[in-house]
Amino acid sequence: MGWAIALHGGAGDIPVDLPTDKRAPREATLRRCLDLGVAALKAGHSPLDVVELVARELENCPYFNAGRGSVLTTNGTVEMEASIMDGTSKGCGCVSGLTTVVNPISLARVVMEKTPHIYLAFDGAEAFAREQGLETRDQSYFITEQNIERLKQAKEANRVQIDYTQPQPIKEQAIPRSEGDSQIGTVGCVAVDRNGNLASATSTGKMVGRIGDTPVIGAGTYANTICAVSATGKGESIIRNTIARDVAALMEYKGLSLKDAANQVIANAPKGTVGLVAVTDKGDVAMPFNTTGMFRACAVEDGHSEIAIW
Repeated sequence: MGWAIALHGGAGDIPVDLPTDKRAPREATLRRCLDLGVAALKAGHSPLDVVELVARELENCPYFNAGRGSVLTTNGTVEMEASIMDGTSKGCGCVSGLTTVVNPISLARVVMEKTPHIYLAFDGAEAFAREQGLETRDQSYFITEQNIERLKQAKEANRVQIDYTQPQPIKEQAIPRSEGDSQIGTVGCVAVDRNGNLASATSTGKMVGRIGDTPVIGAGTYANTICAVSATGKGESIIRNTIARDVAALMEYKGLSLKDAANQVIANAPKGTVGLVAVTDKGDVAMPFNTTGMFRACAVEDGHSEIAIW
């Protein structure tokens, strides 16, 4: 048994010829966030603290679809959502419809720890964030060159998308536009300490009014005493297939290893829709996906670490 950590920056149709100027800063961010999480685990911080810390750093990065990097809605604004879960207590907090909160993952944790509720959304969540003294910024903070360019490309292609998805005109058989801006990109982190305590956190940006898998416990985020999971991909598919909870259920009720459980869950989901990162109480790690790629990184106490996209 030893500590372990895994994180992701979203799964999707990531072109294998992704230009260096788009790939390099994302890889550098994954490395920085991984190092940050590893240092926190080595220092004895709880997995809950670690996943929040790493998710916050990913939210502050403009290169991934969460926090400051959130895709712009067709109105040129942002809407963000997040969830966090502690494996030992099964305490969890979820938020949606945020437009000014700098770090949605931290608000999710405050909901978990300072209210009798699990889920707050829209105006009520924004008001609660201000009451609790969380950092908020006006919309200009979230409108970066990167997400302006994403929205421009999307409108030109008559679709809404994430940055590393190649614009393609909508076909008659394609997913209707109403299904939303970014159904694929999220950020997430899972961690376990030397005592086997587990936690998971996931955060993203999305279209006006849409609630995806990210804040849904059992879909985009789950943790118990066996494993912690953060999923990424097409939200509707992740919700329908209860991706995060199914990994834990296969381990708990069928006795599968993390690798086998995670691979089975991914194989059962529609191709091109899902990826996940997961760790167990023993320090095992899995990072499968059925999309073209997934921005991901992991490290374990025995010294192994990995950063990959495809």
